[in-house]
Amino acid sequence: MRGSTPTLVLTGGQVLTVDHDFTVTEGVAVRGRDIVATGSDADMRALAGPGTRIVELGGRTVLPGLNDSHLHGAAYGMTKPPFAIDVGHPAVGSIADIAAAVQRAARVARPGEWIVGLGWDPGYLAECLADPRRFPHRRDLDAVAPHHPVCLTDFSSHMVWANSEALRRCGIDADSTHRHGGVIDRNADGTPTGILREAAQRLVQASLPTPTIAQRRQAIQGVVRELHARGITSYTEPGLGPGGAETLFGGLSSDNWTAYADLEATGELHARVSVLLLPAPLGGSADDVRKGLAELRRPVSGDPRRLNAIGVKIFADGVPPNRTAWMSEPYREGGHGSLCVHGETPALQVEELRAMISLAHRAGFQLGVHVTGDRAIDTVVDAFVAANAAAPRPDARHYVIHGDFIGAGGLAKLAAHGYGVNMNPSIKWTISDLMDDVVGPERSAYQWPVRSAIEAGVHVCASSDAPITEPDWRQGVAAMLLRESKASGRPSGPEQCVTLAEALRAYTTTPAWQDFADDWKGAIEPGKAADLCVLDRPLLGLDPHDITNVEVDLTVFDGRVVHER
Repeated sequence: MRGSTPTLVLTGGQVLTVDHDFTVTEGVAVRGRDIVATGSDADMRALAGPGTRIVELGGRTVLPGLNDSHLHGAAYGMTKPPFAIDVGHPAVGSIADIAAAVQRAARVARPGEWIVGLGWDPGYLAECLADPRRFPHRRDLDAVAPHHPVCLTDFSSHMVWANSEALRRCGIDADSTHRHGGVIDRNADGTPTGILREAAQRLVQASLPTPTIAQRRQAIQGVVRELHARGITSYTEPGLGPGGAETLFGGLSSDNWTAYADLEATGELHARVSVLLLPAPLGGSADDVRKGLAELRRPVSGDPRRLNAIGVKIFADGVPPNRTAWMSEPYREGGHGSLCVHGETPALQVEELRAMISLAHRAGFQLGVHVTGDRAIDTVVDAFVAANAAAPRPDARHYVIHGDFIGAGGLAKLAAHGYGVNMNPSIKWTISDLMDDVVGPERSAYQWPVRSAIEAGVHVCASSDAPITEPDWRQGVAAMLLRESKASGRPSGPEQCVTLAEALRAYTTTPAWQDFADDWKGAIEPGKAADLCVLDRPLLGLDPHDITNVEVDLTVFDGRVVHER
């Protein structure tokens, strides 16, 4: 310490350093923006001086600041009022509930104003559960909002439910066609039902009113405050760029990249945000990637520990609940899904995807590829390997995003090349019962094989994918420990359970690795950034079912207390 006293000491608790040995100690000392010491209660008290703030932990746990390594921060902020209404579980439990929420919004909306909502999930709608043939339809919304265009994006952000007025305004009728991976559900007579899947969503979402940069900044700041209350100090914003221009409110657009840059430049960004650039949309092409990268490759001045563009995101396929993930074995209702990239045939789509990945790799970017089906995952992993063989790059840290049904072969290749996988335990907890009907109980139980990935030597991150689920790392940790379903509480693939240490690493040190920041954040060690989270009780030995009841008492970011309960 060389005579300099700490500015902050937390002592008398259970400090889980999450270092290499998962050391547990009693206190941590901070000076300025850095951790300067860890050790016993006596050691910490001896370091404190007249100007040191001492936080008496009383046995409470201290963790490194949590890192949600796949969180659409700007998009999440714009799922809340005044941007959108909540039509997700548990706020609604039926199509009738959603219709009532839309009707309430229509009563207070200006004439002809768009009504936008987010979060609906057919797996929790009473009418769909009672009759599998019953699915949300434009008629449900027409009855309560005939003169307002309505756009309701589902919980996965891979499906839109629109009413007739929205379809009319967007020119979607019986003669409409859509390519590049999008699907417009149709009635027997060819007219649209109001359900648009994957890239077809853009036909409606592109017509929504566009928030200003100032509104986007406010949405991001609101999210950061919420994350502080949850103990989260770092997150990856997975996809901002021209490829997101037609997403809901431009949630993945270049405008949000601008909003983040503005906040960082004015000293108002109080989180560590790693950005994946999004040069191409869902259903995009290698040419889209080439043009998008030319537009986006602009240096960002300022503090790279606050805002840093480190990679490129590419969409490979859809999602299993929509039967759009590309699978080797058919879904229970038939079909294999497909890649969601440009190309008239599967073979051409594979070549296009390989070209997209090669372009970003050669440009020097880390790649994070959205891919969920086992056949698509194998294609992506092989493309990683081929791109590196053609243009070797040490320590590229490419990774598979989601990786729902990744197999042993894919895991072995990722491990051999030092690549990673970013999984979503809270989504597993949310949809595991639903997936039994989609892919069968055996495949459903395997989905997101965290244990297998860790044992294979793959870098495993865990994340919320907010707004798909709440950015609640506690639920994610509990889900990794228990592998239980939300709806029934039944075990779902218990052989994939992990230990508490492994679960915490997936929210701290491994995301720091993904961020190329493992040398300066992610663990409670001298010399690393003073990002800390104080819980209201001891975590070691706690029943996993009680982890979701843990409260965050204090959050420290960059050496400064940013949340105190």
